Amino acid sequence: MKIVELKALRGPNYWSIRRGKLIQMKLDLEEMEQRPTNKIEGFRENLEKILPTLFAHRCSELKPGGFFERVEEGTWMGHVIEHVALELQTLAGMDMGFGRTRGTGKEGEYYVVFDYMEEAVGLYAAKAAFKLCESLIDGKLYDFTDDVQTMRELREETRLGPSTGCIVEEAAKRGIPFIRLNKSSLVQLGYGINQQRIRATIAGTTSCIAVDIAGDKDETKRLLQAAEISVPKGSIIREEDELKSAIENIGYPCVLKPLNGNHGKGATTNIVNYEQALTALVAAQKYGRYVIVEKFITGFDFRLLCINYKFVCAALRTPAAVTGDGEHTIQWLIEETNKDERRGYGHEKVLTQIKIDDFTKKMLDDKGYTLETVPQKGEQVLVKPTANLSTGGTSTDVTDEVHPSNIFMAERISKIIGLDICGIDIMAPNLKLPINENGGAVLEVNAAPGFRMHIEPSEGIARNVAEPVIDMLFPKENTGRIPIIAITGTNGKTTTSRLVAHIAKAAGYKVGYTTSDGVYIQNQMMMKGDCTGPASAHFVLKDPTVDFAVLESARGGILRSGLAFRNCDIAIVTNVTADHMGLGGIDSLAQMAKVKSVVPETVYKHGYAILNADDDLVYNMRKDLKCNVALFSMDENNPRIIKHCKNGGLASVFENGFVTIMKGTWKIRVQKVSEIPITYGGKALHNVMNTLPAILACYLYKNIKVADIKLALETFIPSPTQTPGRLNLFEFKHFKFLADFAHNPAGLQLLCDFVGKMEGTPKVGIISGTGDRRDEDIRELGAISAKYFDEIIIRQDKHLRGRTAENIVELLIEGINSQKVRKIPVTVILNEKEAIMYAYNTAKPGALITIMCDVVAEAIDLIKSLKEKEDAE
Repeated sequence: MKIVELKALRGPNYWSIRRGKLIQMKLDLEEMEQRPTNKIEGFRENLEKILPTLFAHRCSELKPGGFFERVEEGTWMGHVIEHVALELQTLAGMDMGFGRTRGTGKEGEYYVVFDYMEEAVGLYAAKAAFKLCESLIDGKLYDFTDDVQTMRELREETRLGPSTGCIVEEAAKRGIPFIRLNKSSLVQLGYGINQQRIRATIAGTTSCIAVDIAGDKDETKRLLQAAEISVPKGSIIREEDELKSAIENIGYPCVLKPLNGNHGKGATTNIVNYEQALTALVAAQKYGRYVIVEKFITGFDFRLLCINYKFVCAALRTPAAVTGDGEHTIQWLIEETNKDERRGYGHEKVLTQIKIDDFTKKMLDDKGYTLETVPQKGEQVLVKPTANLSTGGTSTDVTDEVHPSNIFMAERISKIIGLDICGIDIMAPNLKLPINENGGAVLEVNAAPGFRMHIEPSEGIARNVAEPVIDMLFPKENTGRIPIIAITGTNGKTTTSRLVAHIAKAAGYKVGYTTSDGVYIQNQMMMKGDCTGPASAHFVLKDPTVDFAVLESARGGILRSGLAFRNCDIAIVTNVTADHMGLGGIDSLAQMAKVKSVVPETVYKHGYAILNADDDLVYNMRKDLKCNVALFSMDENNPRIIKHCKNGGLASVFENGFVTIMKGTWKIRVQKVSEIPITYGGKALHNVMNTLPAILACYLYKNIKVADIKLALETFIPSPTQTPGRLNLFEFKHFKFLADFAHNPAGLQLLCDFVGKMEGTPKVGIISGTGDRRDEDIRELGAISAKYFDEIIIRQDKHLRGRTAENIVELLIEGINSQKVRKIPVTVILNEKEAIMYAYNTAKPGALITIMCDVVAEAIDLIKSLKEKEDAE
């Protein structure tokens, strides 16, 4: 067996709307298709031996042990790999439980789908599960210990840290969308113009000057000292010869730490002799030349947190330590401490395992101990110099013990430094008394303070410190969203998207929109090419100038990686016809409809899905929707429209020469079709159809008035500028050129219906077939062309997509010859530019030349240059 394809889905997708994070593996079982698990000797026993925890998997039996029963009865290897991949992630500290295994339609080939927490881990789990099953097929046991550890390490490398993660989770609870902007902790909350950014616990609102001040410990100390806040006595040095005089000035015990350090890196506390001081200087200067020498304040290490300049909580921090029992070594005590179920690798649990490193050995050496020393019963032995949770320290919530005077001081410090998210480190006997009365002092002020000690304290009440951060960034129930109108379907998506964007722009919005020819921000093209996938949608949603998004969402992007957005306000489904069949495991119109239905299923409950009532597959999508439904139809007497409106529903219809919005039994006639340029006086019925959902979508967005819609329809001109590759008509002196992107049978039929109503004889068609379509689809393109064109020129697309040019031409000619009504001249000129030039040079007076564009921009530029040359003569 082999893995044919492996990819990560990152948003609502074909398999699940709610579970956006899925791994999709295409697996070819090859000869294993004939060997289910009950035909592999010892497979069940060996699997249960190495992965007994799979007993918890209920599978379709819906009871513990259900999966093993399936294995015993006989199931296929894709199903086993699905469960193993889920269990390996769970063993690595990421409890995953959703999976699906389905045939692709090809014998022995399956899609294995399962959820993941971190993408890199999920992809690794898929490969590890495959290797494990291969090993068991060969009768060999598989040691996955290294795989589990690798997955833990991958998780820690790629996941958001606990501080950033809790802010993102709080945002998600409130319906605020987010986009991760890099591989570390830079995250965008909200979309477009309403976005805010965070990096760890620094927000876009945080003062850069304040961060700089907090990073300069000496500057911070001077400002606090000037404000009569208790700080330790100390000075800055950079050379060894300055160290002695600095210590003589403040005395022992003392502390050495980098001037611009953070998270306790390079800091050494409780230095009691000059030899220790020299070692501490070397450690500090690994992080910067300048070093602070200051008095070591005795007491306990406290962290006070202020958000939006208000005190939120406080924690007592204790460095990693073990307590002697008079019998065991320090090494044994550390290992025993790490067995605590609350301790895990990295940030996976409340506490982090204690790792023995050079700092540990130095601390023990300073005390005259080694890892083999047996401490006395009850003796506490510190094994880390700082109280950071990431090195195994613990935290205790003491928020309710903080004296009002200390709260006032903390809020004042956050204002003095200017940090809206501010961590204040205090050393004091306790916080129950003002620190200026019990000998305490402020040691540091921290930008980007860690939240883990507050959200997951070892003892005491967990504090939701992310809540005040979100309150600060998004006050008054602001969700950070912008309107999103998403358009999908087989044909008409781009014209509909452009028209919606044009109407919204006319209504005063700053629109970003994606289409099959590019991404536009306020009508400026920012990206060129087919931009109907998630990357292009993210481009719009990340733009801080956009306050209205119109996103064309095609089949390819949905299947490739899912949608870029979790929810949209309005979704339009234009139609579902046979196109791209046989690609991505989609072999039927029903499956294609399921792909397209992903978009309307993401609509907010209060939003609207706008469905084509003339298309059975689209109309039937309404059954699975939890949002409002509106309909559109080219026939006002469509029974579905009549029933829907009778029940108080909304619809748009083509009636009596008008595009009209139906509100219950009321009609709102928006505009005469003859006054809408893209319909060519009503001849282009497919553009009448594209207009209907566009006007309804804008009407449903309450801030756009009917007058705005009417004006926008009148100013949306079919042209290379506003509708590139969509019914672009060029009138030469003696003939006409019509360029359109029709690329499938349904699209060509609509184009030819329009051409049939146009004046011009003879009618010449420049056609092509797309390589990744079915044979019957390419033949149908030829057959449709033969019905409408008097002469046909066959050209070839730039990319053959797996076929030969000869094969495509042969299929097109077969389709043309299947229409035996008349003999049609056929010329084969594979190069698109040469085909256009041939048609231009041989054009008869009065001819209408229609080209199915491949590379729209190149074809249009060539025709425009020919027109400009003629006009200049």
